[in-house]
Amino acid sequence: MEDLNSSTRMHKVTITNRKSCAVSGVNDVLSFDEHEILLETEQGMLMIKGEELHVSRLTLDKGEVDIDGKVDSFTYSDVSASGKKNESLLSKLFR
Repeated sequence: MEDLNSSTRMHKVTITNRKSCAVSGVNDVLSFDEHEILLETEQGMLMIKGEELHVSRLTLDKGEVDIDGKVDSFTYSDVSASGKKNESLLSKLFR
């Protein structure tokens, strides 16, 4: 049987002409709108900013997300599990 443990997933980002991107190694989609998408990945939090962003495909069991729109930036942020369970992920991201 295939092991679906998220800790074994490889994280990969493929972007084509700043108009579409495919992201693998995604654990969760925390928020998204047409200007910003926030993903929890194997390599930390990933914030994608742009215009007219649209999640065209989401397969969390495989850890894959496809995004269309004009991509302006990718920003990674490490979120350590420092025992602060009551602290929200967004407050950790914007420290």
